[in-house]
Amino acid sequence: MRRLGIVGVGLMGGSLALALREKKLFDQIVGCGRSAENLQAAIDLNIIDRAASFEELIAQSDLIALAAPVETVVAIAPKLVAAKQDAVFVDLGSTKTAITRAIPPSIRDRFVAAHPMCGTEYSGAKAAFSSLYNDRIVVLCDTEANDAKALEAVETLFKAIGMRVVKMKAVDHDRHAAFISHLPHAISYALANSVLSQEDKQSILTLAAGGFRDMSRLAKSSASMWIDIFKQNKDSIISAIGEFDKELKKAEKLLENEEWDALKAWMQSANALQEIFKPS
Repeated sequence: MRRLGIVGVGLMGGSLALALREKKLFDQIVGCGRSAENLQAAIDLNIIDRAASFEELIAQSDLIALAAPVETVVAIAPKLVAAKQDAVFVDLGSTKTAITRAIPPSIRDRFVAAHPMCGTEYSGAKAAFSSLYNDRIVVLCDTEANDAKALEAVETLFKAIGMRVVKMKAVDHDRHAAFISHLPHAISYALANSVLSQEDKQSILTLAAGGFRDMSRLAKSSASMWIDIFKQNKDSIISAIGEFDKELKKAEKLLENEEWDALKAWMQSANALQEIFKPS
């Protein structure tokens, strides 16, 4: 594969382009997107070699990476049939079920549904950096539907930029992602809004320390991107919010009843999470 086409040259798409450029896996990297200003920034930063229309990119690219918002990926899915007959597709979306269902049957075997488990709260080409994917996990979903050569090409690509490959069903991915990725964003947005409704800017600046900054960091994330994710994974996110709400209500009740030992035990039970992250 000689030409890489990236639909959506933002944090994810731009970082993928930079990582693959460093590995010299493609002769040319072409990008398309809605913002001419962002595409020009991507050219100036040597993320892509040139910009193209969606139609041109699809028709001429050997590997097409879809790094646009997930609702956009679903919307453009029918148009992907205009690609070259041997083109391989990969998407980088945070939801997988709706996307896999939207892919036309004629190209489904060449479409690899992927979710790189990485990102930052920033967006746009200027936020891209080449090491974003290094030593991170990428989840490939419903790979039994893929042609062996297409799957191998995408696995090779992700491994080349330092990623570890995990495979699972799309529906399982979306359920797990609701807790691990989507719920934290909902919590961060809620925390930011609750503080903004109660505190003035000066108090926030004066008193906000590491804990608040860490927990509210995700509230900087693009609402345009995350509203699409919430739409596509609505049921799983509602379920995750419900489980989280149960735990908050448990803490509230323990506080009201001044059950300090029980509250301490509740906190200590949460400490077990850190054991999971300790190196074995």
